[in-house]
Amino acid sequence: MKRPLAASTLALGIALAAPAMAFDITSMSEAERDTFRQEVRSYLLENPEIIIEAVNTLEARQAEQAAMDDRTMVEVNAEALFNDGFSWEGGNPEGDVTLVEFLDYRCGYCRKAHEEVKELVSSDGNIRYIVKELPILGEESVTSSRFAIATKQIAGDEAYAAVYDTLMNFKGEVTETALRRIADTLDLEADPIIAQMQADEVSEVIEETRALAQRLQINGTPTFVMQDEMLRGYVPIDGMRQVVETLRENG
Repeated sequence: MKRPLAASTLALGIALAAPAMAFDITSMSEAERDTFRQEVRSYLLENPEIIIEAVNTLEARQAEQAAMDDRTMVEVNAEALFNDGFSWEGGNPEGDVTLVEFLDYRCGYCRKAHEEVKELVSSDGNIRYIVKELPILGEESVTSSRFAIATKQIAGDEAYAAVYDTLMNFKGEVTETALRRIADTLDLEADPIIAQMQADEVSEVIEETRALAQRLQINGTPTFVMQDEMLRGYVPIDGMRQVVETLRENG
C-alpha cells in the first residue's frame, strides 16, 4: 500500500534542500501530487522567510545579470559613447574616469542632478565629462537641444557650456523669443544660431544620440555611463563619488 504523505514529505525535502537534484513531480500519482502541494503550502506558511529569501536571491541574480548586460552594451557601443566627435566634453579631458550623461533640459531629475554633477566634476578634478543630448519630453525639449547643439556648431564649446548651464536652470517657456534673450544675455549672436537649429547637422546629432540610447536600452533621463557602469536615473552625489572610488580601486 502506498504512503502519499511519506513520499510527498521526502519530495519536499529533496526540492527544498537539494534543488540541483532531478525532481519530477509528474512521476507521482495524483494523490501524491495533491499531498505534496499541501505539504509545500503548509511548509511555506510556517516558514515564510523562505519566500523572502528566494525573492532576494532572484533579485540579486537579476541585478547581476542586468549589470553584465549593461557592461556588454557599453563595451559594444564604446566608440559612440566616448568618442563620437560631436558631443560636448568638459572636466578633465585626460581624466582617469569618463562620465557620460544622457539628459533632457525639461527633465526635473536632470535639473536636480545638474549642480551635483558640476560639483562632482569640479571637486574631483580627474573626471572627463561628456553630455549626450536626448530630448524625449516633448517639443520644448527638442527645441532646447537644437538650440544647444546649434550653439556648439556655430559658436564653439565655451558658448555651448554657457547655454547648457542656462537651459538647465531656465524655468520659462522655450520660445524663439526666449532663446534670443538667452543668446543676448550670454553675448552670443542669436541669428546664426537660430538659423542653424533646423540644419541637417543638428538633426543628425539628435538622431545618432537617440539611436545610441536605443541600443543601450535607455528610455529615461538622466542616464549615466561611468566607464563600463550604467546608472539609470538620478544618483545623489555621494553615490556618484562611491562609484568613482570603486572604479579607481578596480582599475
